[in-house]
Amino acid sequence: MLKLSRHAAAGLLIVAVQWLVLNHLQIFGAVPDAVLLFVAWLGLRHGRLYGSVGGFVLGFLMDAILGTWGIHMFTKTLLGFLLGLFPARERETLLILPRQAFVGGLVIALLHNGVIVTFLALESGASNTYMAASLWLGASFYTACVVFVAALFNMRR
Repeated sequence: MLKLSRHAAAGLLIVAVQWLVLNHLQIFGAVPDAVLLFVAWLGLRHGRLYGSVGGFVLGFLMDAILGTWGIHMFTKTLLGFLLGLFPARERETLLILPRQAFVGGLVIALLHNGVIVTFLALESGASNTYMAASLWLGASFYTACVVFVAALFNMRR
């Protein structure tokens, strides 16, 4: 029960940091997605149930904040479930090198942001190079850079 409350508090803190800080650190319209990284960590660390429920709840909060009802909720739930299929075998020794974190974060963000851009394009009926270049590729690379820096700080610990 204590572990669940700690994860819930961490998830709420990450949503608040995403909303209040990271959404304002745009580079050419690209924004990193720390909530995505937390959901990926939940799925890899604790399995499908934690990944799916965490993705659903945090995606719902992101949808409520950003006004994109259902898009973040669906993609983060799907991602948490899929990554939860491959949980870490030895939970205590889950050490990820910075270059592994960068590549993994880039692949996860490319999949996640690709689905979000597809849904946004279908919802708005728009298709332009901004959506592909900035929202998909730029945001994916930016998210991978954030997870790289987080892995560097984790190595120091």
